[in-house]
Amino acid sequence: MGISLCLDFGNTRQKVGVFKGRDFLKEINLPDTSLQSIEALLNEWSPEKIILSSVINHDPAIETFMVEKTRFHRLNHTSQLPLTTPVGKPETIGADRLALVAAAVDLFPGSHNLVIGLGTCITYNFINNHHEFLGGSISPGMNMRFRAMHEQTALLPYIKAETQFPLIGYDTKTNLLSGVIWGMSKEIDGIIDEYALKYSNFNVLLTGGDMPFFVPHLKNKIFADPNLIFKGLYAISEFNNR
Repeated sequence: MGISLCLDFGNTRQKVGVFKGRDFLKEINLPDTSLQSIEALLNEWSPEKIILSSVINHDPAIETFMVEKTRFHRLNHTSQLPLTTPVGKPETIGADRLALVAAAVDLFPGSHNLVIGLGTCITYNFINNHHEFLGGSISPGMNMRFRAMHEQTALLPYIKAETQFPLIGYDTKTNLLSGVIWGMSKEIDGIIDEYALKYSNFNVLLTGGDMPFFVPHLKNKIFADPNLIFKGLYAISEFNNR
């Protein structure tokens, strides 16, 4: 079984999922997206296949290099997908969102799936039991909310998330933690409840770097997987290398 690399260039982090066959081995955080870093990555792993999902402006030279060294696929709206995208402008769908819904189809085929990504933004992505990605919604992520309150007020500090905090804040820091994390938790549960009014039976998949802060506070049953985007990228890579 050969090695596959799934590169996810996000707004906050650039990371790599390493697979041996279908088995997920590990996640690697890249220091940057330079040609030197990509070269070192390929030298270490000698992959048979690479897929790239990018929502940032990266150096095109790294794609040229990967094309020369291995079977490379850049995920975009022209990629072959194990799903359809019956939306007005499929070219505007973020590559990260395509990867998330592809993972849902791979893990739970023939089911309604709501995939929630907790990163720079929260993305809600709904794919029905016919494997049609219908869309969803986007709202500000956790750190965006903390930063906005700091930058758009005179006195509120910028704080970092913590897992332990009270419902009723007793100082500025705990008020901010309660407002953002409890507020987002109730937003997520509320969105899930609205989908439940329309679709009686569906899976809820939760992923993203901020996921651990919210899992303890959600009342709805969820399938939490921090590696979901990598699993979706792997599925798309296989679909395009058949």
